[in-house]
Amino acid sequence: MDSLTQIVLGAACGEVALGRKIGNKAMLFGAFGGTIPDLDVMIGSLLFDFEIDQLAFHRGFMHSIVFACIASMVMGYLFYRLYNSGKRRNTTFLKDWVWLFFLSIFTHPILDSFTPYGTQLFVPFTDYRVAFNSIAVIDPMYTVPFLFCMIVTLFLKRTNPKRMKWTRVGIYLSSAYLLFTWGNKHYMDTVFKEAFEKAAIPYHRFSTQPTILNTFLWYGVAETDTDYQLAFYSLFDQNDIPVKFTSIPKNHDLLDINHPDLKTLRWFSQNFFTVQFIDTTGQLIYRDLRYPLIREDDVNSSIFSYELVRKGDRWDIKPLFDGAISKDDLNQFIKRIFGG
Repeated sequence: MDSLTQIVLGAACGEVALGRKIGNKAMLFGAFGGTIPDLDVMIGSLLFDFEIDQLAFHRGFMHSIVFACIASMVMGYLFYRLYNSGKRRNTTFLKDWVWLFFLSIFTHPILDSFTPYGTQLFVPFTDYRVAFNSIAVIDPMYTVPFLFCMIVTLFLKRTNPKRMKWTRVGIYLSSAYLLFTWGNKHYMDTVFKEAFEKAAIPYHRFSTQPTILNTFLWYGVAETDTDYQLAFYSLFDQNDIPVKFTSIPKNHDLLDINHPDLKTLRWFSQNFFTVQFIDTTGQLIYRDLRYPLIREDDVNSSIFSYELVRKGDRWDIKPLFDGAISKDDLNQFIKRIFGG
């Protein structure tokens, strides 16, 4: 999930662990703990020169259960020693701090696992990426009510029992919504499966996920022998299933997809990818088709699109989509959410 959401969740974990003893400072420490796993973005840029390696490093070990256990003990001991001094001596215990950092660090990758990006929870035992594909990386319906509850908590004295009540409300509301997205995911799987079969698309497998900022408009991609079939479907659509499909050829024969760097990209994309050669520029484009297009009718609007660049015996990538979304794109997107 996005940084703000992880900060809010971490703050709630801090309040649960130490709020009654140290007040708002617990939320501050919890928010810090909730951001620790995403420091792998910065660390990856320092460790690796190639963007492919940085891409693979993110949501790796620092998002694993093993890391959560180790980091919570290290950070817990460190902050316990720093905090428990002077007038604050013996006001908290080591187990309180370990519990605070375990909750805030561990819940971060658990929440990330519900997004399509995938999280390597079980590193170093396996690099399998857990991805339930039920909630977008940014979803205000999850974040905003939770944030409101934690803001209310900030203005209450630490001895006020309503602090924990508001924190619990935030946790319960966000958890209930997450459970709803999980159920909605299973419903959408049946919708897209029926659509692909009714359209006589000979697919081997398919994947579905919500589009950004909402859980109403969904995207599905099915793989056949030669191409991928893409479709969008909104809960507000008049049809019971998607009826419009876009075909994108695989073009996997344009390069050696068994090269180690390309195998890393394929692993990241879960093998939902297409390759395109641009004659006019000589660019070789890699598109990750797990993620929805920005514009439903434009196959070149894939967010995760990269230019493949040869560097010696290695491949590297340059992101292509600059993130610029026009007002018309936004209006069309909002219209499509509500069945337009």
